[in-house]
Amino acid sequence: MHDDIRIGTLVNGGASTASYLRQILPHGFESFSITFWQTLGGVDLAKLADEVREVLAGSDAVVSCLSCFGNPLMEDDKAQETRQAWERLIDAARLFDCDLVTGFTGRVVDLPIDQSMDRYAEVWGPLQARAADQGVRIAFENCDMGGDWWRGDWNIAHNPTAWQMMFDRIPSENIGLQWEPCHQMVSLIDPMPQLREWVGKMFNIHGKDCTVLWDVVREHGCDGPHPFAFHRTPGFGDCNWTDIISELRRGGFRGSIDIEGWHDPVYRDDLEMTGQVHGLNYLKQCRGGAFVPNPT
Repeated sequence: MHDDIRIGTLVNGGASTASYLRQILPHGFESFSITFWQTLGGVDLAKLADEVREVLAGSDAVVSCLSCFGNPLMEDDKAQETRQAWERLIDAARLFDCDLVTGFTGRVVDLPIDQSMDRYAEVWGPLQARAADQGVRIAFENCDMGGDWWRGDWNIAHNPTAWQMMFDRIPSENIGLQWEPCHQMVSLIDPMPQLREWVGKMFNIHGKDCTVLWDVVREHGCDGPHPFAFHRTPGFGDCNWTDIISELRRGGFRGSIDIEGWHDPVYRDDLEMTGQVHGLNYLKQCRGGAFVPNPT
């Protein structure tokens, strides 16, 4: 009955999606974010939706969102494929009984973020309208993908100043954020004030944590060759997810926290699902444990 905030995980979209879901569903995941990289790779979305619905039938689990991570703001063939993937995912979202499509905004490669805004509006204005016509929301992930304000390859939506510029250019209720605290912590940003300020624009949360080695930061800074921050599965990093979930609820968030695995430097390879299931159970505990109905 924790249907206000579900705890789930990311699953790659493709021929093996249904098989993978069938194997991990018994662990207790409550939602699944089906993700693609740059293109859909020829996947028949109607067929995939049928397969996913069959696996999830009889459970309370849902598809939280469909995602395509690429750079749709460029003019090359891959960018065009990414734009087409977004169109197809928007059109197919209802087949998966979901109303959210997520990914990167893209950016004009190696130009400052503000110089991507015209192209952002040109590409995302029509996609936003297409989504709104079908009752679908769009959310942008906040990963910098190694970029900064001045240059980068993939995504402008990693900085609160950029968020304000984006939402001013396309002021629509169906455009928001797919936020995770890890990306902010890698930039040495305290995620909690940001969460409180922007919770109304957060449509989905990526469950990924971070460990910051502050001794390395103090000795070597954050621009040298010494790694100072590591992406972690929730429960193994520095975040207090009880506080995060409390602020999400205080802000009226209703949606899913989907674990973004395959990043943890310790719980990886043969320990990947061990870490993810630990993260799942940890997040459920941070959410308040098992649901207990009020007396009548």
